[in-house]
Amino acid sequence: MRAIVYHGPGQKAWEEVPKPTLREDTDAVVKVDTVTICGTDLHILKGDVAAVTDGRILGHEAVGTVEQVGAGVTNVRPGDRVLVSCITACGSCRYCRAGSYGQCIGGGGWILGHLIDGTQAEYVRVPFADTSTYAVPDGVTDEEVLMLADIGPTGYEVGVLNGRVSPGDVVAVVGAGPVGLSAIMGAKLFSPSHVVAIDLADARLEAAKQFGADITVNPTHEDAVEVLRGLTDGLGADVAVEAVGVAATFEQCAALVRPGGRVANVGVHGGPATLHLEDLWIRNVTITTGLVDTYSTPTLLKLLATHQVDLARFVTHRFTMDEFLDAYDTFARAADTRALKVAISA
Repeated sequence: MRAIVYHGPGQKAWEEVPKPTLREDTDAVVKVDTVTICGTDLHILKGDVAAVTDGRILGHEAVGTVEQVGAGVTNVRPGDRVLVSCITACGSCRYCRAGSYGQCIGGGGWILGHLIDGTQAEYVRVPFADTSTYAVPDGVTDEEVLMLADIGPTGYEVGVLNGRVSPGDVVAVVGAGPVGLSAIMGAKLFSPSHVVAIDLADARLEAAKQFGADITVNPTHEDAVEVLRGLTDGLGADVAVEAVGVAATFEQCAALVRPGGRVANVGVHGGPATLHLEDLWIRNVTITTGLVDTYSTPTLLKLLATHQVDLARFVTHRFTMDEFLDAYDTFARAADTRALKVAISA
């Protein structure tokens, strides 16, 4: 089969590799029908994730058709149409029992495209298939459900739920890429008074309006802190969601939030950021971080199936598998191409 293979920082190839086989009784082999590229894959290609080694097949999001299952798999059958989650869950370790699947110590967590071969291929081996795949609801497209492999639950859990967004809150989302847009969409489910999107790219701010932001700020032209204070009698945001993954945007979130407010860091950071405790210690600010656990995926699938959320709008560019390298180029140049998410189909 063919796959996107990582060969060190800045190097990848669409090349021939062996087709995966079952290794454990709890495995499934899934034919990949539709797959996408994540901002985390770009971080890997920058060399930010040292655990990803030469020869690794990238990718951790897919919708596909089950081809083969191990003897221990009971909930998934060949021919089933499934969502392959970005998080693999053993289902029985201490963290999985608490719903913290991202911290699984039984062989799961974020392993696809990280510690084991991933989904940017014609086939993928999925460990713990019973607890790491989800049946695709009738009446939804591959592209729609694909958005719940990663960005949907990430923005919702690590941004909205960790940030404890509540009715009437003023929510600032720094970074209007796919995860930031997911956080905006998820925040709207809780009836905030204002959602403010902050980004340097006007095209992404336009997209943020479509996803529910009622105020947009480009820091090149406006002072985001002053905008938030103007909305809140000088206090600042109730919740600030960091959805970029660089030091400057984390520090901006800390400056945007009010006393007693919450900073929810979602971005993947490849370097250190300064924590200004000399300012924050007296202001009762809560800071949360996290890798997505995907415990919300069943809820989000219900919202998708009943048309309570519109996920189709995330996909802006479409490619075939043989155009995978073009898809990477388009996604990596999002500021120029106006790409949000790309869909690559067999």
